[in-house]
Amino acid sequence: MSQLLDTIELESAPNPTVAIIWMHGLGADANDFVPIVKELNLKGCPAIRFVFPNAPTMPVTINGGYVMRAWYDILGTDIARREDEKGLRSSQVAVEQLIEREKNRGIPANRILLAGFSQGCAMTLQTGLRYPEKLAGLLCLSGYVPLRDVVASERHAANQHTPIYLAHGRADPVIHIDRAEQSRDLLKTLGYPVEWHEYMMQHSVCQEEIDDISAWLKKVLSA
Repeated sequence: MSQLLDTIELESAPNPTVAIIWMHGLGADANDFVPIVKELNLKGCPAIRFVFPNAPTMPVTINGGYVMRAWYDILGTDIARREDEKGLRSSQVAVEQLIEREKNRGIPANRILLAGFSQGCAMTLQTGLRYPEKLAGLLCLSGYVPLRDVVASERHAANQHTPIYLAHGRADPVIHIDRAEQSRDLLKTLGYPVEWHEYMMQHSVCQEEIDDISAWLKKVLSA
C-alpha cells in the first residue's frame, strides 16, 4: 500500500460518526476548503470528521509543465477528449485508501461522503461511482464526470442509489456549464438520484450554494 496522502482534519464535535473527504481543485491545496466548515449550518447533524487531503504534485501540461498540486494532468483545453486516465486512476486509489482509513477508525462506508471542487469534483465521481460499498453521498462542485465513456461499464451497483449533489456556476469560464449539464444528464440516464443546482457565479463557491449544501447534508445524514 502506498503512503497515505497528507491531510488536514477538523471535527465538528467529539467522537465523529460521519466522515467527509473533501478534495480541492487544481493548483490549490488541503487548506482551500477548510474555512467552509465554519460557514456550514450543521445544527442537528451528527459529529462529522472533515478530511481535506493534499493532491500529489505533478507537472501540469496545460500550465506549461509547471509543477503544482493536481489529482491528474490536464492535457489541453478539450478535457472531454484528452484525459489523463492513468492519473485519474492513480488518484482514485489514493482516495480509496483514505476511505479505508476512516473505516479502520470506526466510521462505516455508508457514513462516509466524498466531496470535491473542480478536479476534486471529478475525483469524487471517479471514485464514488466505482466504489464497491455504499457511501453516504457524493458532493460535486463545479466539475464533471471524467472518463464518461466507461462509467456505465465500470460503475458499481453499491452506489446506484447514493445521493449526488451536483452544482455549477452559470458563468464558469474554467469548466463551462455545458460540461456539467452533460455530466448531470449522463448520471440521470444511468439512474442516479442527482440533485442539480446552478448559481450565478464563476468557478467558485457562493453563499447560496453553502446554504444549499448545508440543507443537503442535513437531509442525507438524517436518512
